[in-house]
Amino acid sequence: MTRRRETAVRLSQQDRQQIALGVAEGLAYAEIARRLDRPTSTITREVMRNGGPTAYRAEPAHRATEQRAHRRRPTAPRGPRPAPPRGRDAGAVRDYEERFTTLLMQSGLPRMMARVLTCLYTTDAGSLTAAGLVARLQVSPASVSKAVAFLERQGLVRRDRDERRRERYIVDDDVWYQSMMATVRANARLAETARQGVEVLGPDSPAAARLANIADFVDFVGESISRAAEQGREILRKN
Repeated sequence: MTRRRETAVRLSQQDRQQIALGVAEGLAYAEIARRLDRPTSTITREVMRNGGPTAYRAEPAHRATEQRAHRRRPTAPRGPRPAPPRGRDAGAVRDYEERFTTLLMQSGLPRMMARVLTCLYTTDAGSLTAAGLVARLQVSPASVSKAVAFLERQGLVRRDRDERRRERYIVDDDVWYQSMMATVRANARLAETARQGVEVLGPDSPAAARLANIADFVDFVGESISRAAEQGREILRKN
C-alpha cells in the first residue's frame, strides 16, 4: 500500500502523454488509471490541477510539475501524523480520505480546501485547531489558514473557541444546513439578476424570454432546496 501511494505521485512524462491521450478519447479517469496501474485519485488530481479535462496537455503539465517541485522550499521535519483511534486500519482511513478529497475536488473545491474539509469531516470531534490540522495534513500553518478562510466564506466551516481559548474550526449539523441555505440565497440573487435583464432587454425579446425562464427555473429549484433542507434538518440531528 505504501509503495503504491509513493509511486502514484511520480508520474513520468510518458505517463502524462498516456493520460492526455485517454482524456482526449473521453475515457473515464478510472479506465486511464487502470491502464497505468495508478489510483484513480492520482489521475483525477493530475488532470484537475493542470487545466481540467478540456485543457489538459502532457508537456505543459510535466513542466508545471517540475517547476512546482523546484519552487518548494525545504521545511523543518514535522512530527508524525497522528494515528487514527484504535480499531481503525490506518491505511484504509487514508484511502477513504483520499477518495473523499477527490470527490470534493470534482465538485469544485481546490485541493487544499478539500483536504481540510475531509479532515474535519472524518474527525470524531468534528473540529480541530489550526495546529491539529497542520499535524494531520503535514502542511504549513499558512496553507491551513488560507483554506479555512475560503471554506468559512463558503459557509462550509465555522470558528469557535474551546475552554482553553484556542480557536477551533468546526463542521457540524448546522454548518451543513447553512451551506444549503447559502445555495438558496445564491439562487435568489441569480433569479433577481435574470429578471433585471428582462427589463433591460425588453419583455418581448427572445433574450428576455430566455432570462425570464432562467429566473423561474432557479426560483423553483431554490424553493425546492429550501423546503428539503428544512425537512431534512432533523436527519442531521438524529445521531
